[in-house]
Amino acid sequence: MAVKSHLRGSKPVVLNIATNDALAGSAKNIFSLMNYKNYYFVPVSQDDFSKKPFSLMGDFAKIPESLVAALGHTQLQPVLGF
Repeated sequence: MAVKSHLRGSKPVVLNIATNDALAGSAKNIFSLMNYKNYYFVPVSQDDFSKKPFSLMGDFAKIPESLVAALGHTQLQPVLGF
């Protein structure tokens, strides 16, 4: 409900994902959200490409920077770092 309220008021929503399925089954949903207005992502990369080839994990150190950027309606780049 909080996200819905933020979006209704054109406020930014910042997502930090951590999933073992991001580059497989969840990819469609994650990348779809990246195309919506007011959704911003903490930059992500693979945490262990050899043992978990489909995983993505947000860079927790970049959360503060991501929040500041989102308040200015800017997405930190690159979103995907491999």
